[in-house]
Amino acid sequence: MAATVDMEKQPLLDNGETVIDTPTAENSSLAELQQNVFKAQREYMKAWSRTTSGKWHKRIIFGVTGLLMTFVFFCLALVVMDGLDDDTTYYNGRVQLEAHIMSKCPDARDCLHDMILPAMQNISHEVDFKLSYIGNSTTNDDSVSCLHGETECLGNILELCAAHLYPSPKIYLGFIMCLTRDYEEIPERSLIEDCALEHSISMQKLNACAMSEDGVPGLDMLRSSFERSSEANVTKSCTVRLGGKTRCIRDGGEWTDCEGGSEAVDLVRDVKELARQNWEKVNA
Repeated sequence: MAATVDMEKQPLLDNGETVIDTPTAENSSLAELQQNVFKAQREYMKAWSRTTSGKWHKRIIFGVTGLLMTFVFFCLALVVMDGLDDDTTYYNGRVQLEAHIMSKCPDARDCLHDMILPAMQNISHEVDFKLSYIGNSTTNDDSVSCLHGETECLGNILELCAAHLYPSPKIYLGFIMCLTRDYEEIPERSLIEDCALEHSISMQKLNACAMSEDGVPGLDMLRSSFERSSEANVTKSCTVRLGGKTRCIRDGGEWTDCEGGSEAVDLVRDVKELARQNWEKVNA
């Protein structure tokens, strides 16, 4: 601390001696004393200003420049987004990829394991990926039903909650695949807890989403997911849709309607091609 003080006062020093002679009562009047004090104060303030004002000026300049650059980037982003039309084949510049599944379906397990997960390792940055669920809901009593029973409905809700709470596909897809490997056991608490621990998902948050207030918001998300699949006329688990169109179906242990191939590499190729077409369309 002493070294810092000395550096700040250095402009006032000359070879260890003060620039201003210290007057005494014997040889100086009160006016001279005041004049010397004022002069010393002015010199000190000049020296202090030289050691600090430059820093503050730089900070102010950098701060203002940063704000201006942020505003420029924001305007550029608005211009780019305004240039994108409402074509259903992409969202925010990304290709729409969707898989419609049931949580306790072996075809969903094979679909995720063989196609979706390996493909996502290569195209996650190029797609707007979504998992939707297949089931039924009624408007008169707000009830839901699933092909494999109430346990599947609860499994669907838990998986939807995981995607809602942890929107990164790297997290929620890993968690869902962990459950799907042992789909017969869904929604056994031990399975849910093990998969949640493996993928750093909070059981407390998961329970709050799935079970609080008679299942709200979990039930609401499930109904919305059922409606989405119904509006797309999807009835088979697993149905993969690319750009709003059916790309492939896994049903009864077999792949069908897979124009272009049913391998993960085939899906990657089609996603990249569609992304290229969209880019050309936007920049035409």
